[in-house]
Amino acid sequence: MPSNGMRECDAGGGLKVLVANAGEEYFACQAVCPHQEVALCEGLYDGSVLTCHQHLWQWDIRSGAPIGLAETPLECFKVEVDGDSVYIVPPGALNVGELFSGIAEKTLSEINGLAKRETFPQGGTLYNVGDPAEDFFVLESGRIEFVIGRDDRTSPAGFMLRKGEVFGWAALLDSQPLRIAKATCLEPSTLLRINGKQVLKVLEADPGSGYVVMRRLSSLIARYLAPSGAK
Repeated sequence: MPSNGMRECDAGGGLKVLVANAGEEYFACQAVCPHQEVALCEGLYDGSVLTCHQHLWQWDIRSGAPIGLAETPLECFKVEVDGDSVYIVPPGALNVGELFSGIAEKTLSEINGLAKRETFPQGGTLYNVGDPAEDFFVLESGRIEFVIGRDDRTSPAGFMLRKGEVFGWAALLDSQPLRIAKATCLEPSTLLRINGKQVLKVLEADPGSGYVVMRRLSSLIARYLAPSGAK
């Protein structure tokens, strides 16, 4: 690995990872740009900022946080160095997603403790319109389709989720006790199910993290759902 350089590595199972050096530290992130799947190893890297050469999206190599034009963070991996070897440890879904990323470690640990991992088959329904909105979900693997509306007035929500992204947000909103969308698995999917009221209690005990999460939640709702309703 060249000093302040980067290299794409095959982590097995079809997973490509970009490993970058910054002085005496090493960092790892997804190897493909989340914008149009361009190989990031072909981009520019100055030891701190990674730039995709295709459309100039940029990220902080230490955190994967987007800079400038970039709209999406990079999925990052924990790195452990032992002598001349660099080991990559995949993070849990809660650590990957935007909603809970970077909040207090103790608070994140408590939320992780509330999560129940569940696997659903292709075609499995997670919830229907009118169901009680008690839990929200974090996607670990798979694809989820959302349909908004009732009967002949339904329409696809028009977006797909990535690992770590949260859906079923109504469980975190006092004003939305019932679902107004249907969520179905397009392929076998693994998710974390978390009770909304329990998470709100955890966030109330840590106002700083709670403020960050609620701001991000309002931003996510506006980004994904403003054109077609709330999920």
